[in-house]
Amino acid sequence: MPTTKAPEDQYTAAPFVPKGAGLGALRQAASGCRGCPLHGPATQTVFGAGSADARVMLVGEQPGDQEDRQGKPFVGPAGKLLDRALEEAGIDPAETYVTNAVKHFKFTRAEPRKRRIHKAPSLREMTACGPWLAAELALVEPELIVVLGATAGKALLGSSFRVGEVRGTVLEREIHGRPERLVPTVHPSSVLRARDDDRRAAYEGLVADLEVAVRALG
Repeated sequence: MPTTKAPEDQYTAAPFVPKGAGLGALRQAASGCRGCPLHGPATQTVFGAGSADARVMLVGEQPGDQEDRQGKPFVGPAGKLLDRALEEAGIDPAETYVTNAVKHFKFTRAEPRKRRIHKAPSLREMTACGPWLAAELALVEPELIVVLGATAGKALLGSSFRVGEVRGTVLEREIHGRPERLVPTVHPSSVLRARDDDRRAAYEGLVADLEVAVRALG
C-alpha cells in the first residue's frame, strides 16, 4: 500500500488556511499549522498583528527568539528599532499591520540548552507559508507593502530579488493575484548587526527608505 505523506512533508500551508475567515480565525487556524517541518522545533506559530484597516503592511522574514517565545511579531530588539524608525519617518506603528513571510522560528544551536541561533528559511519553506501571507494581504488590503530584507523580498518577489538593487524605490507588482505597491528596505536586524561606526548610517538609511513609503502614500 502507498504511504500517505505527513502534512509537513507536503510543504504547503494551504490545507490549514480556512476560506472566508477573518484575521482572528486565521490566527487561530495558523496556531495548528503543520504545513512544513518548521512547526516541530518552534514554540508556537507567530501570526501577523496590527490593524485590519492598515494602509501599510510590513513584511519581515520570520520570527526571532523573543517573537517565538511571546507569540507576537517584532517584539524583540529589531522590532523596537523598527518602531522608532517608523515614528521618525512619520508612520504610526499602531496603524500598521506587521507580519512575516514565514510564521515559525527556524534556528540552530550547537548544544542543548544553548542559545538558539537564527537560521534563514529556505525558498521551499517560504513558499509553503505563502498561503498565510496571501490570506493576510487579501483581508488587510494595504495600500503599500514595506518589504523588510532579502528573505521577505524573495518570498514576495521571487528568488532573483536583491534588496540592495531596489531599496527605497516604489515597485508595482502582482502579488498572490493582487496588484500591489511595495517599497523594499533592509531588515531592522541588519542595522543592529552593523558595526558601531556604521550603525548610525544604516539606521538613517532605513528611515530614508520608510520616508519613501510615506511619500508614496501621499
